[in-house]
Amino acid sequence: MRLEDFVLDAPGKGEVAVGVRYAAINPIDWKMRDGMMKIMTGRSFPRGMGMDLSGVVTAVGEGVTRFAVGDAVFGLARFKQTGALGEAALAKEVALAKKPEEVSFEDAACLGTPGVTAWNGLLDKAKLKAGQSVFINGCAGAVGEAAVQIARLAGAHVSGNCSAEGMDRARSLGMAEVYDYRVTDATKIVEKFDVVFDAAGTLSTASGLSMLRKVGTFTTVDPTPARFLRAMFDNRVKPIVATPRADLLDTLAHAARDKGFRLPIAQIVPLCDAIALIGDIEGGNKLRGKAVVAIG
Repeated sequence: MRLEDFVLDAPGKGEVAVGVRYAAINPIDWKMRDGMMKIMTGRSFPRGMGMDLSGVVTAVGEGVTRFAVGDAVFGLARFKQTGALGEAALAKEVALAKKPEEVSFEDAACLGTPGVTAWNGLLDKAKLKAGQSVFINGCAGAVGEAAVQIARLAGAHVSGNCSAEGMDRARSLGMAEVYDYRVTDATKIVEKFDVVFDAAGTLSTASGLSMLRKVGTFTTVDPTPARFLRAMFDNRVKPIVATPRADLLDTLAHAARDKGFRLPIAQIVPLCDAIALIGDIEGGNKLRGKAVVAIG
């Protein structure tokens, strides 16, 4: 990883150029760097890093109608090219939303990937409804906390597990039951659930299915080829590939404005310190909240 000068391409059809104010770090950033996503992103280097951003629109491409120059926005940079960890980035129009005035740029930068992933899993895949019960494996991580809040907004009964250090935070979000994953084996919990959402990517398919009621959905952020194959024959299994949409991001913006939808920030560093921070997290340092890079 290195910092380097670049010239941003002009936005193409359906694209928006953003002057980046803040970028939030996600596990997918180093998964891409390590080559784990090369089937989808290609093998060409050098390339930009970073998915989640907030900032101000500097230019719009052909056909863009939802944004104008000067709009404050948040969302996700283009998946194949990424680039949120820079002074400017390109994003697809459908992968952005206008930032509410009530939400800071740093908070808005954190909402994209976790919010989209949780929404895709719970509402798009599992069709979670009010009154249903959901178990969130890894409820204190970014995707897990987003899932807790989205499930609560949907009117579901929410349980989950996390480390002992995260249990108080999880309870503060309104969870009904929280378990320490080091003490309680989730598959041994007597209660069965309508939805099991593996936000940590650590549950086996067999374990997730064993926690379901007779009719239920196991959805996971670890979309392995084996799980996609299983999903072809078992409609209870729903792997997640985060897929942003305009309506989804607009709904997250409204939730942030009206319902207090937020993810905690653990650390904010300037761009010059981003490489050290990414390496630290990739090496195993677990922050109690999002890592954010201040850019513009």
